[in-house]
Amino acid sequence: MPQISALGSSHFSTTAQPFSSKRIAPRVPNLIGGRFLDSKSSNFIDVINPATQEVVSQVPLSTDEEFKAAVSAAKKAFPSWRNTPVTTRQRVMLKLQELIRRDMDKLALNVTTEQGKTLKDAQGDVFRGLEVVEHACGMGTLQMGEYVSNVSNGVDTYSVREPIGVCAGICPFNFPAMIPLWMFPLAVTCGNTFVLKPSEKDPGASVMLAELALEAGLPEGVLNIVHGTHAGMHIYSRAAAKGKRVQ
Repeated sequence: MPQISALGSSHFSTTAQPFSSKRIAPRVPNLIGGRFLDSKSSNFIDVINPATQEVVSQVPLSTDEEFKAAVSAAKKAFPSWRNTPVTTRQRVMLKLQELIRRDMDKLALNVTTEQGKTLKDAQGDVFRGLEVVEHACGMGTLQMGEYVSNVSNGVDTYSVREPIGVCAGICPFNFPAMIPLWMFPLAVTCGNTFVLKPSEKDPGASVMLAELALEAGLPEGVLNIVHGTHAGMHIYSRAAAKGKRVQ
C-alpha cells in the first residue's frame, strides 16, 4: 500500500483557520504512480479562502515532465488493472464510499474553506458525488454486454463493454468534490486508469479524495493527479491528437 500522507502535519486541505503572515502556506502535491510528490515547478498559485482572503495553500503549475509522468504511470498501471475482475474493482468503490461518509465533514469543510460555499451546500456537493460512487458499486451489472439472436436471417449480434485505456478529467472550480467524483470512480471501476487535473482555485478536495481512494485499495498508478492551469493542458491535447485518447 503506498504512503497516503499527502497532507502531512500541515493538514492544509481541511483547515478552516487562517494562516498568519509568518506561516508558510503548505504546497499541494501531485499524485503520480501512487506517490504524493512535491512538484519541481518554481511557479505556484495561491489558493485563497474567499471569505477571509487568507492563503490556504499553494498549488503548483506542474511541469511538462510531471504531466507526462502521470500519463506514463497511468499507462503502466492499465494492463494489470483492466484484467482485474470487475467484482474486485467495485469492492474498492464499496470501501471508498464508506470512507467518504466517514470524512464527509472534513471534505465539506475543505470545500467551504477553498471555494466559499456554505457548509450545508458543501455537504451537498460531497453527497452528490458520493451517489456516483454508490452507483459504481454496481459496476458488475452495468458492464454487462448484450446479445440478440437471429436479428436477421442467420445473423446474431452481441456487444462487449471493455476498458479503453487512460482517461483524463479537467475539473472546474464550482463543484470541487462532486465533479471529480463524477469522473474517476466510474472510469476506474470500468477498468480504465485516470489522470485528474483539479481546478487550481480549490484543489484540496481532489487530493483528499485521492487519499481515500488509496486507502480504499486503489492500486498505484490507477489514479493520478497533476495541478496547473490551461497552459499545461496542451499535454493532454497532443496525446489525444495522436491516439484519439490518452493511452
